[in-house]
Amino acid sequence: MLNKEDAELDIICISLCRSDSVISSTGLFLAKEFAKKHRVFFIDHPYSFRDFNSQELSVEMKTKKRELLFGKGIFSFQPAFPEQLTIVKPPVTFPINFLPNGFIYKTMLAINEWIVNRSIRACIKTYGINDFVFINFSDPFFVNSFPKDICPVKSIYYCLDDFSEVPYFQKHGLEMEKDCLTNYDYALGTSTELVNLKSAIAKQVYYLPNAADTEFFATVVNNRLARPKDLESIHTPIIGYTGSIEFRMDFDLLKKVALANPDKTVVLVGPIQTDEHIKLGIDKIPNVIFVGPKNIAEIPNYLQCFNCTIIPFKKSTTTKSVYPLKINEHLSAGLPVVTTNFSDDIESFDKLAYVESTHEGFLNAINLAINENSAAKVQERTTSVSNNSWQNRVSLFWEIFRLEMAKEQKN
Repeated sequence: MLNKEDAELDIICISLCRSDSVISSTGLFLAKEFAKKHRVFFIDHPYSFRDFNSQELSVEMKTKKRELLFGKGIFSFQPAFPEQLTIVKPPVTFPINFLPNGFIYKTMLAINEWIVNRSIRACIKTYGINDFVFINFSDPFFVNSFPKDICPVKSIYYCLDDFSEVPYFQKHGLEMEKDCLTNYDYALGTSTELVNLKSAIAKQVYYLPNAADTEFFATVVNNRLARPKDLESIHTPIIGYTGSIEFRMDFDLLKKVALANPDKTVVLVGPIQTDEHIKLGIDKIPNVIFVGPKNIAEIPNYLQCFNCTIIPFKKSTTTKSVYPLKINEHLSAGLPVVTTNFSDDIESFDKLAYVESTHEGFLNAINLAINENSAAKVQERTTSVSNNSWQNRVSLFWEIFRLEMAKEQKN
């Protein structure tokens, strides 16, 4: 249970992944869970003038024009979100990542910081916020430190990914993340590798792994859901993938999966952020279907049509730090999961999932996973990950918070 003083705290957070993104967001999942008992103010990663100009004619950007350009009506509420969750959309910032480190860059950075800090001040003033916790969900480009008039009870930097191999972050982002880790009270990491990496920089780093809305995904097991229209013509077993289709994926392996299973259909659900599948001709293979991004509310409908799911990630510096959201989501849905052994955290699921170190093993595991699936195995999966819920992660968050508060009082 929360202490009385914990329950009275508000939460202000900023996230690299926006609240309306088609990509699932740890920050947003946690914000929704926090909002069941706290007022939460979720600050979207700001759009830059470059973003605005490149998307100005889109319907989405037109609806945001007033708030983005003039900072008017920056607060909004989504019917699907808890009542206490307020979305904050800061005004447009300046694109500066292309600039070399120097006077101009630092001046423009200070202006961008002022823009975002003004939105934080607006939250505090408009809603009468007194004591609050500030959480930065892996957005090192903003709120590296706090001005004197913005004083959170605790500031927490939540490491969700290792950005060291991402070109955009290599220019300024990695140094800015070091500033966050140094200036914030403590850090959290979603994977054991991230905890190890960031412990060399931050004052203290705690392990707080990803989770799932386990009850929501269990609807796949407990209810009969409508079959998505784009799967109605498929009458073969389905090998499914959900999530971003991007650089972390082993596309050579994905192609092998499709070619080795002509009697099955490979369905990929999620936004496409690369052209690797085109270079390898995966988009031309008859039994491969890309259905595009879907709202999280639709994902169980797709999962119920899958005979097994796959996580075909490369083993790399980046993926070594990944604890994917989808592993708990798919297991909560009772599905067999075949994955590469890309991280220590994924290997910890080797009793529930088929964790393979070679392409050959991965291909063999798909047929094994489908053929040996049973009601007993479905039950084992859902039961085993039932504690990996966002509710339990929030409880762990407050345990860590109290530990840090106790340490402060001792000092």
